[in-house]
Amino acid sequence: MAVLQEFKCPCCDGAIEFDSTLQKMKCPYCDTEFEMSDVKAYDDALKDQPEDNMQWNTTAGSTWEEGETDGLLVYTCNSCGGEIVGDQTVGATECPFCGNPVVMTAQFAGALKPDLVIPFKLDKKTAMEALKKHYSGKRLLPKVFKDENRVKEVKGVYVPFWLFDADAEGGVNYKATRTRFWSDSNYNYTETSHYRALRAGSLGFANVPVDGCSKMDDTLMESIEPFDLSAAVDFQSAYLAGYLADKYDVDSESSITRANERIRRSTEEAFASTVQGYDTVTPVSTSIHLNNGTAKYALLPVWILNTQWNGKTYTFAMNAQTGKLVGDLPLDKKAYRKWLFGVAGIVSAATFILSYLMWLL
Repeated sequence: MAVLQEFKCPCCDGAIEFDSTLQKMKCPYCDTEFEMSDVKAYDDALKDQPEDNMQWNTTAGSTWEEGETDGLLVYTCNSCGGEIVGDQTVGATECPFCGNPVVMTAQFAGALKPDLVIPFKLDKKTAMEALKKHYSGKRLLPKVFKDENRVKEVKGVYVPFWLFDADAEGGVNYKATRTRFWSDSNYNYTETSHYRALRAGSLGFANVPVDGCSKMDDTLMESIEPFDLSAAVDFQSAYLAGYLADKYDVDSESSITRANERIRRSTEEAFASTVQGYDTVTPVSTSIHLNNGTAKYALLPVWILNTQWNGKTYTFAMNAQTGKLVGDLPLDKKAYRKWLFGVAGIVSAATFILSYLMWLL
């Protein structure tokens, strides 16, 4: 079976071809010419780039000691199927993830015991005030979002996270360009020079967080970071008193992909910040090797409010340690139309007055 090898142009990524007239490789898209030896050296360098080796020891959490789960109950949402854990002091009114009613089903059992917990630092009053401030001044927000009763439904939830530690050795291959312009009496000129830049080094990663709750949007949880892990303490079930805790449904093994993505992105950003003096910089390939990769299981504090509007659920989350709050807001279309007509009326009136004044002058 014949194998057709394709060489990519380092300048534009087009497939380059051998030009028999020039006895060189030439790109038919950008007309760049390459010596055969240069093409071979570039291709060999890319082939020599080692593959990722991102192996983890994901042993995290521990088994519960006898008596530790006494008083803990499991609440199940009939809508999204989420399971949350709370003690007997929790009034289970609604699911913190979708806003629908939850029911107590059984005494807590199963799942791993967390290694660490960050206790709630900010209380419910602070969370409610932050939500009100988030709503304030937004005239086109539906009334349901300004309802005092809805704001009071904010829930304190310990969200399960896997925290990944690793020593990483990485290398990134970039293509970069510099462009200069000049003119003479007849023409304008543009010259683009292309470069290959290599960066390699070692980085240490500690406590890379990945939430273990499939019902919680990863982007939302990453948006309320960072958490100060220096404030984490050894887990005790007493920290759950008065709060809810989500039972993880994404284990550490299943969270590796997300952890690798975050480490890869952080590595590329760290190396890219050192590639300076070029007009454009584009990563071509990245290789990461992890050593001493381990995971821990932690519960991190979050205030959560779910509000439904026109069949869609809007989730607001606040870091209960730092107070950072995120969440999307809907648009009340009726209020928007009234506002738009009002603005149009003001503009029309202003235009009429201005035209009249100009006529008088």
